[in-house]
Amino acid sequence: MRFLADESCDFVVVHALRGAGHDVVAVAELSPRADDEAVADLALREDRILLTEDKDSGRLVFATTRTAGGVILIRFPGNARRLLGPTVVKTVAECADRLAGSFVVVSPGRIRITETP
Repeated sequence: MRFLADESCDFVVVHALRGAGHDVVAVAELSPRADDEAVADLALREDRILLTEDKDSGRLVFATTRTAGGVILIRFPGNARRLLGPTVVKTVAECADRLAGSFVVVSPGRIRITETP
């Protein structure tokens, strides 16, 4: 699968997904300090699912009724960060057919998938 990791996304996720054979572009490597809309536009243009830990991504997708190729919002507290990479890789493997076009929230022990407008 193809992903775009915004600057809020922990690089553990980038490395874990790349290690699992996925195509992951990191905004930090490509265009540091790009604003949220530019990042969302890039994800759409390149047909990538956006990886983020920024809660504002939900506003960008839902409140503005912006079309999205898919967003994975990662919500992991400090005491669970060691599970971050493996959990995201497992989520992608198990839910691959439902990720494109969806807003996905991944947290320890829970995955919530909502179709975007």
